[in-house]
Amino acid sequence: MILSGKEIRRRLNQDIVIDPFQDKQLNTNSYNLRLHNELMVYDDATLDMKKKHSVHSIVIPEEGLLLESRKLYLGRTVEYTKTERLVPMLEGRSSIGRLGLFVHVTAGFGDVGFCGYWTLEMFCVMPIRIYPGVEICQIFYHSIEGDYERYVSKKYQNNKGAQPSLLYMDFEEEAVANISKIEKESLK
Repeated sequence: MILSGKEIRRRLNQDIVIDPFQDKQLNTNSYNLRLHNELMVYDDATLDMKKKHSVHSIVIPEEGLLLESRKLYLGRTVEYTKTERLVPMLEGRSSIGRLGLFVHVTAGFGDVGFCGYWTLEMFCVMPIRIYPGVEICQIFYHSIEGDYERYVSKKYQNNKGAQPSLLYMDFEEEAVANISKIEKESLK
């Protein structure tokens, strides 16, 4: 079940934290989140899942920034969110999608207990000028059934801004686990 806008407001500062919160961004069953003025871009032309990649930041000026098509930009929301006992979800606004701008490539699904800023995986079909502070996406909340474990992550929890992929850490943890397993077997 998806929470209504009235229920989102009712649960503010309880199960839901949105900071800053403005009534004008509240919809019938979601809340619009705004684009921060800083983007992150990968420096490498080819990305490898097992490697940490260098990135650089771009500040979106007040007069806007023209995004290139076929290039990934990582942005973040102005708003910090925290969610308890609910599943937060992120989707682009239809007005943004109709301009050919995707605000998340695949990662619109949040976890119970997530707190931080949402990293936006922005990709455009054709060049588009974007502006800081635009209401770019919307967060909505599903109720959760059954027992669950609260989200805990060494990678993305309590982030301070846009984050590049930290998938390489999974490969490092897997390698350490395999070494430990081999060491234990050799002691037998």
